[in-house]
Amino acid sequence: MLKKKLFAKFLFFFIIFNSNLLASEKEFLHVDWSFKGFTGKFDRSSLQRGYQVYNEVCAACHSMNLLSYRNLGEPGGPEFPINEVKNIASSFEVTDGPDDQGEMFTRPGRPSDKFVSPYPNVNAATAANGGAYPPDMSVLVKSRKGGADYIYSVLMGYEDPPANIKLDDGVYYNKYMDGNKIKMSKPLMDDIISYADGTKATEMQMAMDVTTFLTWAAEPHLEARHKMGIKVMIFLIILTVLVYLSMKKIWSRVDSEM
Repeated sequence: MLKKKLFAKFLFFFIIFNSNLLASEKEFLHVDWSFKGFTGKFDRSSLQRGYQVYNEVCAACHSMNLLSYRNLGEPGGPEFPINEVKNIASSFEVTDGPDDQGEMFTRPGRPSDKFVSPYPNVNAATAANGGAYPPDMSVLVKSRKGGADYIYSVLMGYEDPPANIKLDDGVYYNKYMDGNKIKMSKPLMDDIISYADGTKATEMQMAMDVTTFLTWAAEPHLEARHKMGIKVMIFLIILTVLVYLSMKKIWSRVDSEM
């Protein structure tokens, strides 16, 4: 009898725990991303627009310390022409040195330089953003559960809080964030930038483009892996057929001898 009661209590708490866990999981917005799937590829135009969104909006607070400007022209990425990559890099001032006098100096950026960070260090970034450190975006997509869908959902998830929720100054309501609170103000609004290719800069379009760019930044060799995967599958199929035919021929001889 005691065992039955203990089992019943265990079962009750197990069901309650799992129900709360499922209730706490948020269903992110889903997009039919071009880079998903076994043969997925990045949309070059979207990558180039995504870099523009990052550069003109996100880069004011977020760094991408693992990327160099030359990566913008490499195969599998935005594939900007080399002259444009040089122009992009030279539009930034990079701290270099020391010179012959032992002094640090600034110079125009080069394609080999890492993306310039908006802040000199973590403490400066945290102080400038109300005590919240804006994370580096280099591998942000891979470091968040939900990946690209999570990033896109957060960008599109800003709305007025329910009447029963009070927010502190500098805190905003986002239905896709844990706890529904975020210290980053809504970054995207219609026509906040003007796309170089003439595409209408809607909030949804910008969110999709910058998410695509951040996904490439986190997985710059995604297309190469997909191509290699296809070649491996074709090789394995051919190998399987050859092995099957060889075994069939061998066993046909054995059967004839028996």
